[in-house]
Amino acid sequence: MAEKKYAHYIIEEPLEKGPINPMIHICAEEDCRGAQFPGFPAEITSVLVTQPLTMNPKPHAHDYDQFLCFLGSNNNNLFEFDAEIEVTLGEEGETNVIDKTSILFIPKGLVHCPLNFKRIGKPVLFMHLCFAPTYTRSVGTMDGHPPHKERKKYSSEEAARLRKGA
Repeated sequence: MAEKKYAHYIIEEPLEKGPINPMIHICAEEDCRGAQFPGFPAEITSVLVTQPLTMNPKPHAHDYDQFLCFLGSNNNNLFEFDAEIEVTLGEEGETNVIDKTSILFIPKGLVHCPLNFKRIGKPVLFMHLCFAPTYTRSVGTMDGHPPHKERKKYSSEEAARLRKGA
């Protein structure tokens, strides 16, 4: 069978070992799956949050726009949402509560975080989309965000177990 012309644009299973659950991740940072495309324009991370936790406990900002997506994890109804997440925004630390499927726009320069997943009744699919080739911060430290070469990948055997739900 002839090789398909555009099949190389499909990035299959870009998995990384996240701090809580497997993550789907691509960007243009060296050693990342998205780096196979010169000038890859975004950094995307997705993780299923299944228990209360605080992400990015220290406020920070970026030199690019960003979206934070909070989705219900029922594939038949993404609006089935049973969680409470506190999001801190602005220099003054305004706290907002997300309790339904939502997309949060973080404009370039807006100080934000922590993200406090206070209550998780049902898992939340959390995704961020950064409009830059790699994740960086213009304000705050990069604590907790090791470079790609230090991140752990899944072996083919581990990925097979994940596919089976084990």
